[in-house]
Amino acid sequence: MSDYDRDNIFAKILRGEAPCVKVYEDDDTFAFMDIMPQAEGHVLVIPKTEACDMMDLNEEMTQKLIVTVQKIARAVKSAIGCPGVMLTQLNGAAAGQTVFHTHVHIIPRYDGVDLGIHATDMVDPSELEKLAQKIRMKI
Repeated sequence: MSDYDRDNIFAKILRGEAPCVKVYEDDDTFAFMDIMPQAEGHVLVIPKTEACDMMDLNEEMTQKLIVTVQKIARAVKSAIGCPGVMLTQLNGAAAGQTVFHTHVHIIPRYDGVDLGIHATDMVDPSELEKLAQKIRMKI
């Protein structure tokens, strides 16, 4: 396993030390709104286990993560009304990973609409909460 930084922002979110707009939680996974989304309705899904990237997860946890990703992606698509969703998962700095806790991006997509640049504009948490509410109703 890679050296896991227990002070990464996602670890802090899991411990309740950093704020987030929660979409879903079960015993093994946690989903929340991205505060600097690439599209309206952008959600992150993370495992509750310490893992820098997918290679650090065992098979059982990988399966649980993917099941949650599918559940949330379906809810996002239904709640937001987008015709598609993009699932992205980066492993390592060379791949573009910036938070070293395994995570999957669920990003709503529309025909002919360019993807926004990640980590540029922070969205008001009250707006994220409205979206999260719509998504939670579809889970």
